Amino acid sequence: MNPAYSVLFFTCLSGAGYGMLAVLGAGVLFDALPADFVFGVVSMGTCLGLITSGLLCSTLHLHHPERAWRAFSQWRSSWLSREGVAAVATFIPAAVLALGWIFPAAVSATFWKLGALASVLGAFATVLCTAMIYASLKPVGQWRITLASIPLVPFTYFGFALAGGMVWAQLLLSAFEKPHALHMPPLTCAALALAWAVKLLYWRQIDAQTNVHDLLDATGLKENWQNIRAFDSPHTEQNYLQKEMGYRVARKHRDFLRRAAWRGGGVLPIVLLLAGAWAGGLAASVCALLAAALFMLGTLIERWLFFAEAVHTSSLYYDDKK
Repeated sequence: MNPAYSVLFFTCLSGAGYGMLAVLGAGVLFDALPADFVFGVVSMGTCLGLITSGLLCSTLHLHHPERAWRAFSQWRSSWLSREGVAAVATFIPAAVLALGWIFPAAVSATFWKLGALASVLGAFATVLCTAMIYASLKPVGQWRITLASIPLVPFTYFGFALAGGMVWAQLLLSAFEKPHALHMPPLTCAALALAWAVKLLYWRQIDAQTNVHDLLDATGLKENWQNIRAFDSPHTEQNYLQKEMGYRVARKHRDFLRRAAWRGGGVLPIVLLLAGAWAGGLAASVCALLAAALFMLGTLIERWLFFAEAVHTSSLYYDDKK
């Protein structure tokens, strides 16, 4: 499918933002983060900034953004609508979490931790809804890939959200020279390794996937014909379906981009974080910054491939081959 850049930036930015919100919320729940005013302002500002910028990017591909509010009414049947409801609802506990850092006297410890727990659950629910928008689409076989009946797309989204949140949290802890930063690199590296392991497994599964449908199915002639082909194109030029649903990426380019994504967005950040933990001081902050930048770039490439490698069954009507 033709990747929409607004959707790419939306899923990358908001995914990292919600992952960071979950990490910050979990840190408050287990008393693993500093109750520092400046750290709270910067961390929550970064977290909510990533989420908000991602959500704003999601409206750029709409022909009528002013009508986006109508999507909230279809939450009973639409994962897109549920995503919008969950995203807006999560801002409420996130605000409580932020207030606990900024105005600790105004928020009790119990209420602050309840806000942290609700933030973790809200971030989880929003990422799940985003993943299910794609995993629920039956016409795209690549997005319904499973392993032992376990859908891989939601786990891919969860993995990258958690890894992104850990990387950004590590960056801020290193920048503020908090002692908590000394315990973060192994956990962050583990989250990165897990996210890319799931992605590599996903790529392996879609490479092994074979098309069970062909032009005979699309035309309804399978019972009477064994082999047919399109005599001529049904249009003098490409139509909307072919441009949007029949996008193709060359195999050599696909393989190159895959290697660039997991090596640049996975291996290098892990090496940088471990090197920064060993060096300490300013070097740790610089390594964490480079790791965050490389991870986001690798995630952007991964998300582009997620759409570019997807084949919509409508392409069968045009005898498009995978």
